[in-house]
Amino acid sequence: MSEDRVLTIREMCDAFEVTPRTLRFYEQKELLFPIREGQKRLFTRRDRARLKLILRGKRFGFSLEEIRQLLDLYDIGDQQESQLEQAYEIAKDRLADMVRQRDELNIAIEELKEQMIWGEKMLATVQHRTRAAG
Repeated sequence: MSEDRVLTIREMCDAFEVTPRTLRFYEQKELLFPIREGQKRLFTRRDRARLKLILRGKRFGFSLEEIRQLLDLYDIGDQQESQLEQAYEIAKDRLADMVRQRDELNIAIEELKEQMIWGEKMLATVQHRTRAAG
């Protein structure tokens, strides 16, 4: 695909494995700015780069507002220094949240395993009594 070629909404959907509704949503939220030709939307190389960043940010759990702020910093003309610094700070906070969530999930998993072992023992006891009584 040529770098400067514009893509239709269908081509964008295929390239990024998203739905047309997703693209229209990001356009409505002013995160993407496709060229409008009547009803057609044509997406530029810049739109493709922005969508790639949006999807990566969403995968990491960034809010749409955080993503918007990072995308807006691209254009301030400081060789992306501000954008990179802000992205690093958001990522650092998000990583701490993810580690905390993982640790809480690991604790819950272990507690559930213990409860299941207890449940198996209780079930075996009840079934043994039922067979002995019958």
